[in-house]
Amino acid sequence: MSRNVGTLDRVLRITLGLVLIALASAGTVGAWGYVGLVPLLTGLAGRCPAYSLFGIRTCGAGQA
Repeated sequence: MSRNVGTLDRVLRITLGLVLIALASAGTVGAWGYVGLVPLLTGLAGRCPAYSLFGIRTCGAGQA
């Protein structure tokens, strides 16, 4: 399986995921903040199933 998430997209996903998880664990946003696991895991893996479904790629040809 090839990557379909580019570097900038990965950094943003990981950052957003960590922020949401931190806010949820602090009790600021409630339990729904643990949804941050989804962008965190897709950012770490470099692969997004939704992108595959819709044929989207944010990484360049050399990053696949």
